[in-house]
Amino acid sequence: MLQQTQVKTVIPYFKRFIKKHKTLKSFSKLSEKKTLKLWEGLGYYRRAKNLLATSKILVLHHNSKLPRTFEKIKTLPGVGDYTANALLGLVYDKPVIAIDGNVKRVFSRILNREVGKINFDDFIKINKKKLFNFKRNSDVVEALMEFGALVCKPRDPKCDICCLNKGCKYFNSSNRIKNKKYKMIESKNYDVFCYVNKKKQIALTKNNNLGFLNEFSLPEVREAKNNKKTKNWKFLKKYKNSISNKKMNINLYYKFSNKIPTSYNWYSIKKINNEFIPSFTKKIFRQVSTLF
Repeated sequence: MLQQTQVKTVIPYFKRFIKKHKTLKSFSKLSEKKTLKLWEGLGYYRRAKNLLATSKILVLHHNSKLPRTFEKIKTLPGVGDYTANALLGLVYDKPVIAIDGNVKRVFSRILNREVGKINFDDFIKINKKKLFNFKRNSDVVEALMEFGALVCKPRDPKCDICCLNKGCKYFNSSNRIKNKKYKMIESKNYDVFCYVNKKKQIALTKNNNLGFLNEFSLPEVREAKNNKKTKNWKFLKKYKNSISNKKMNINLYYKFSNKIPTSYNWYSIKKINNEFIPSFTKKIFRQVSTLF
């Protein structure tokens, strides 16, 4: 849940999950539809699918326990190097470090070198005795990530109060490496076209080329650039929407019609609270409901 999502956002979801499913076996029996409903609003829905798939594998093939080796953990759905190392450290107290953006920044500043010029695997091997000279490896994994997020921050790092500043080449150098400029998230304009009917239904399709929501049913969504389709549609509203690192300026159009393309299905707006739909579509439902 914490992948690309802040702790404060995750906490209520995590509490709801463990309250409803107290064991891995209980969760593994859940349907994908109900899992997505529990996850609804958290985003990055592939994580929910991977979590469910992993729970089934662990129950069926590993006696409901996490494998103890890096290689076996990486075979689980959606698990890469970072997650595998984090799990080994946090669950089994193994001498590993989960390398994410925060940890890379900490090491690059200690060395006063650009991130792209550091082989982090080699750095950890060379400094293994210094990094793992106590029996609190799980604390090291978590502490490094938190340290990078709260002290050795991307902007305005708290060098003056940092407990590592005596040995930090970045802090003690007159020629500090320059952090790369952060790219501003570019806003894009999108046109959303909604077929609706007098039964308070909206037509949804999966035929949208949106990488971030390409597995879910939506109205037709197109980038607004050079889009000529708007002529035969009525304009409803303009609003903003954010999905992960995407900022979207939405132009919402509608058309009352009983006929829809074959790739669409009617969906009752009233069922918004009964079944899983992504937040992106929920916002559209709320706007369209003003027509009735």
